[in-house]
Amino acid sequence: MSEHDERPWGSYTVIDDADSHKVKRMVVAPGKRLSYQRHAHRAEHWFVVAGEGTVVVDGEERPVRSGQAVDVPLGAAHRIGNTGADPLVFIEVQHGDSFSEDDIERLDDDYGR
Repeated sequence: MSEHDERPWGSYTVIDDADSHKVKRMVVAPGKRLSYQRHAHRAEHWFVVAGEGTVVVDGEERPVRSGQAVDVPLGAAHRIGNTGADPLVFIEVQHGDSFSEDDIERLDDDYGR
């Protein structure tokens, strides 16, 4: 059975978990966004499969929609938020030497975490 977790911004499901990578299906509810964060041990690649939103990587903001991809380099501050009326769904591929939830340094968070 896949790992699944509900979060204040939506949910994620782990699709693949290996020593060299982790793949998640992320669902962001309308009007919600993930914390502005960075990781010391992994880079991420996001591919948006449904919806629309805004991505911030190291202070640079840009809109994203279905069919677009975002690269988040190791150590880069980043967040994604849903600006549409429907769920924003993206596939997150993590690559590095640790995929632990402990490797999250939150710089700003709407939910007080």
